[in-house]
Amino acid sequence: MAALLHSLSVPRSSPITASSSPIHRRPAVRLPDARGLKLTFTSPTLTLKTPSSRLARAGRIVCEAQETALEVLAVTDTTWDSLVLGSESAVLVEFWAPWCGPCRMIHPVIDALAGEYAGKLKCYKLNTDESPSIATRYGIRSIPTVMIFKGGEKKDAIIGAVPKTTLISSIEKFL
Repeated sequence: MAALLHSLSVPRSSPITASSSPIHRRPAVRLPDARGLKLTFTSPTLTLKTPSSRLARAGRIVCEAQETALEVLAVTDTTWDSLVLGSESAVLVEFWAPWCGPCRMIHPVIDALAGEYAGKLKCYKLNTDESPSIATRYGIRSIPTVMIFKGGEKKDAIIGAVPKTTLISSIEKFL
């Protein structure tokens, strides 16, 4: 791709648009910024960078799913007891990892549920790569796993990228 872009003589400072290619003759349209997985290339003549200012190695896929997953607060080893076990209300925790494809599929569902149940249910995400001791304590062997806690105790666990209706039925049992 870098060779193709170089052969098109696209100036480094100009954005790559749909009309940058001689194949496309439509008016210039700025391509939308993407989040999540990004394919980046590096070469001596052209360098594309990710928005988070991390340089990628030539032709590698860079996963920024962790950045996109931050709409729901993250919980860690140090905050687990106070945010999850010490909560007065019911708590939903998604156990996930940045490299997990099904986790990225369920993130928008968890984000939507957090908005719909605001004030009734607290929603958190726990990165199992960053907090393996919590995942081990609760026997997490597959991700994504969604657990519901109430009164400091685990009440329910849903394993896999399930439909929103499945999560809603589990949540409703504990509200």
